[in-house]
Amino acid sequence: MRRSIAYQLSALAFVSLVNPVSGMPVTRPHHAPPPPTPRILAFDHMYGVDGPFVGEANGIRGIPGDELPWAVARFIKGRLDTFGHLQIQVPGLVFADKPEVPPEVRGKNDEAEFRAEVSCLTEQSESEVGTTNVTTAGFRATEGGDSDIDAHIVLPNPCVAPVVFVIAGSEDKWFAVTGFESAGD
Repeated sequence: MRRSIAYQLSALAFVSLVNPVSGMPVTRPHHAPPPPTPRILAFDHMYGVDGPFVGEANGIRGIPGDELPWAVARFIKGRLDTFGHLQIQVPGLVFADKPEVPPEVRGKNDEAEFRAEVSCLTEQSESEVGTTNVTTAGFRATEGGDSDIDAHIVLPNPCVAPVVFVIAGSEDKWFAVTGFESAGD
């Protein structure tokens, strides 16, 4: 009886180390990286504050746009995972080249830091939905509008329909938000 159990256990161990399709041994590295944390949101574009979004009249989720238009010079991409890890690569978020922007700041950023803000719809009660905005600390930004935001935030539970903003380091106004505008518009 003992031999039978030992034989079955060794056969089971062998089967778990062999690919059932190819019959080849399965090798598993001892130091394999853990699987990635599930993403809530990943994006390759953001929309610079412009047009009717400039100023306080048409804020998004309670966050007003800056008083001058901004432009995304190249792209802004990022990701937010279920543990609240937010990463945003910002290469070139600057004042737009528009008549309402003073010539001396066009194509430049005048903020020492950018922050990120994540806005989620969340349950307030069994019958009410509310908005919760969570802001990161500041991250260094260059005059050319470059910044790398890498932060951990506490997301509300649930976090529904998240919107990500890049906001000023010195005030609660947004410069860019997840979204896009077609090149033709």
